Amino acid sequence: MLNRAPSGSVRILPGLFKRRMDLNESYLMELDTGCLLQNFYLEAGITLPNMQSISDPDSVKLHWGWEAPSCQLRGHFLGHWLSAASALCAGGNKPQLRAKIDFIVSELARCQQLNGGEWVGSIPEKYFALMRPGRYIWSPQYTMHKTIMGLKDVYDRLRNETAIVILDHLADWYIRWVDEMQSECPEAVFSGEQAGMLEVWADLYALTGNDKYRRLVSAYEGNALFDRLDRDSDALSDDHANASIPVSHGAGRLYEITGDDIWMKRMEAFWKTAVTERGMFATTGSNAGEFWIPPHAHARFISSTDQEFCTVYNMVRTAEYLYRWTGETRYADYIERAVYNGFLAQQNRNTGMPTYYLPMAPGSRKTWGSRTRDFWCCFGTMVQAQAMYPDLVWYTDRNMVTVSQYIPSEACLSLDCGDIFVSQSVHMKNYDNQVLFDEHGGGNTSRWSLRFTVRAKAGQEWTLRLRVPGWCSGSPRILLNGELLSPEIKDGYIMISRIWSDDNLDVFFPSEVRFEPLEDAPELVAMVDGPIVLAGLTDRDCGLSGSISGPDRILLPETPHTYDTYVWLQNTYRTRFQPENFRIVPLYEVTDESYTVYFTSRS
Repeated sequence: MLNRAPSGSVRILPGLFKRRMDLNESYLMELDTGCLLQNFYLEAGITLPNMQSISDPDSVKLHWGWEAPSCQLRGHFLGHWLSAASALCAGGNKPQLRAKIDFIVSELARCQQLNGGEWVGSIPEKYFALMRPGRYIWSPQYTMHKTIMGLKDVYDRLRNETAIVILDHLADWYIRWVDEMQSECPEAVFSGEQAGMLEVWADLYALTGNDKYRRLVSAYEGNALFDRLDRDSDALSDDHANASIPVSHGAGRLYEITGDDIWMKRMEAFWKTAVTERGMFATTGSNAGEFWIPPHAHARFISSTDQEFCTVYNMVRTAEYLYRWTGETRYADYIERAVYNGFLAQQNRNTGMPTYYLPMAPGSRKTWGSRTRDFWCCFGTMVQAQAMYPDLVWYTDRNMVTVSQYIPSEACLSLDCGDIFVSQSVHMKNYDNQVLFDEHGGGNTSRWSLRFTVRAKAGQEWTLRLRVPGWCSGSPRILLNGELLSPEIKDGYIMISRIWSDDNLDVFFPSEVRFEPLEDAPELVAMVDGPIVLAGLTDRDCGLSGSISGPDRILLPETPHTYDTYVWLQNTYRTRFQPENFRIVPLYEVTDESYTVYFTSRS
């Protein structure tokens, strides 16, 4: 099993991902602390300043949308905020953000005391009574899960003791409630969108060893989805996608804690029915209108409501569990594609705001959220996603370092043979087919030309293992300290075992644009460059004439000089030999333009 680099040991270096992380951090700092706490204050009977009576609603300083005091999901966002902020603080010296976290946690403790010493919700306790059959309430367990998750992450990453005390008292409330429901109305425990509860109680049991959390794990283990997965059936079609994916996280965590193979089998069965036997859009999305698309039927569901962002984030978490257990590159390939075509594509590159869906219909536009007036569920998973990059890159196993994702970063890692420093960056050397990494070779530059730097004093042999991406269109080219190298490639990895000291490794992964058809409508194709889905800046499916000859025939690369993330414009093209030619750019670069992902291929 691979070990993720410890929290705080990885730093993302300047570039595309750092820029997106910085946008996200600025947003977390910008949000008013009182507004983040507003619903917890109201539930605890704390009057917000100057709001005992509101004469001018337009001037009120409150968060609205799903955070409005009138929304049954109010307060969910603070838990996401705490998780994202604690991840950022663990990864660097951020005293202002840390002070904001500590203040919020102390205020939650105050709210808990005012509520009687146990309840610390942004919603009333009576919402849980409304989950009995015949009554309706909008997902109180979903809302409370976010608060519990946020406090758990603050304790886990920052060791804020107040956070774990709050959770200890809240667990007492939950134990009484589940005991009552198990004797009177067992189905209520699995109502209110409770999918994330199993994982978070398991996390808390692993962190504390406290038996009360084990009791809560037992209460949430009997999810009906597990029964369907055990029968090896299509357990997901037409189900609410984001209500089901976190169930797999619970299975993943229980496998790690108990070692019981039943949980691994359930996780693998979930992946099989969610991905392997279902297919997906080129972006990895497989839901429309929040529900799972039936297997291999994606063309029928191309619309303005495809790929809810929460599902992208949660499927990456599922894939990351499986990757750590198996080391299989297919899971890392999936994560890479989801990161480019979900994490980046659904975050506004200028404002950092999310889009709820990623439309696949021809001539679509992304609909961006506002800074304080929406707070959909996808606001929460987006702020977490943009803090997640350090957790996806570097892994260790005894005397081996694995590079899973190619994101500029550096890490201080501990192996059995000692401590090491490793980094990776986009090298942007020129190359061509004849002259490897020759700056004067007259070829192109590529983001997939990478430099790895290693500093080690151990004086012992260890292995650097680099994932060969599934999209790599030829043999990787490798230089070690300027000398051509032909290392072993095993199970989809470049394996370099040696006594490392002060070394530079240059790696180039050749890539090409491919057409990827939809299974139920193979005439509809998306253009994919490496892991990056491309979008045509056109308001309709105008077709791709001559596409039978392949992308090289009809696409002309654009490589003007830029002073942005890369020295040269990357992964941008213009069509050729079409009735109307148009620009093609990475889907993650599309902001307010009309775009089309799937085109009708014509001979």
